[in-house]
Amino acid sequence: LALPCIPCQKGQMQSAMLVFLGGGCGSVLRWLTGLGAARLMGSGFPYSTLAVNVMGCLIMGLLARIIVSPEAGGQDARLLLMTGVLGGFTTFSAFALDASTLWLRGEAGPTMIYLAASIIGSLGAVAAGLWLGGMMRLP
Repeated sequence: LALPCIPCQKGQMQSAMLVFLGGGCGSVLRWLTGLGAARLMGSGFPYSTLAVNVMGCLIMGLLARIIVSPEAGGQDARLLLMTGVLGGFTTFSAFALDASTLWLRGEAGPTMIYLAASIIGSLGAVAAGLWLGGMMRLP
């Protein structure tokens, strides 16, 4: 009994490769950002996860406005950049673990600050990216 391979269906292999390549690049970028954040701000607070989530949301908002047209890359650019790169770059599962870890260490204040900064920062970054993307003029 053979199971169907969804990416192997007509025309889907290229899409799968775009997501695969973008995801790998995004994961490496997340790792590098984490190293940089830890060096700059220390590792006692989850600055690196906060940084990648807020930056990722800003970039997501920008890309949502910029790559919707076929001239700007359309579906292939969306798969590579938004699904792949940003999917590998942003870290919601790490965010949840970091918040839980702070809470379990009995650090209620830092937990609340981290949750608020992550949620407000990420939503604000998406809004800023959408606004900035709307201000850009594409050919």
